[in-house]
Amino acid sequence: MRRWAPHCHAPVMEISVHNPTSGVYPATSDYVHAIEVRGVERTLYVSGTMGLDPSGAAGATFDEQLDLVWSNLRTILASADMTVDNIVRVTSYLRDRSYAVPNAAARNKALGGRFVPVTAIVVDHLADDWLVELEVIAAA
Repeated sequence: MRRWAPHCHAPVMEISVHNPTSGVYPATSDYVHAIEVRGVERTLYVSGTMGLDPSGAAGATFDEQLDLVWSNLRTILASADMTVDNIVRVTSYLRDRSYAVPNAAARNKALGGRFVPVTAIVVDHLADDWLVELEVIAAA
């Protein structure tokens, strides 16, 4: 179990990674099967967030949308006095399966190399120019 205090004045959360090595397929190098979070006072469930700018326009490329979606998530988390360090789960909705690798790389960069449980789903979005949508759970 690892003690983790994202904010110096925040209560200490305890994070325990659960990656069994037998009886289940191995986790790949960019995620964990599960994490256990103890000592949590608050949980934030963030709706699917798209790579849209403040006016609601989608970024022109997948990379631009990834930058925007992570910027939007940081803003939403900040409104709850949280940061990306508080994220304990990420679900990605991708327009095309070819986006899986760059999406994972952007997630790992945004989380500073900290791995959390993840799911990626290929979907047909509601708007033609939406290429990625992320849903997160954060705890503090």
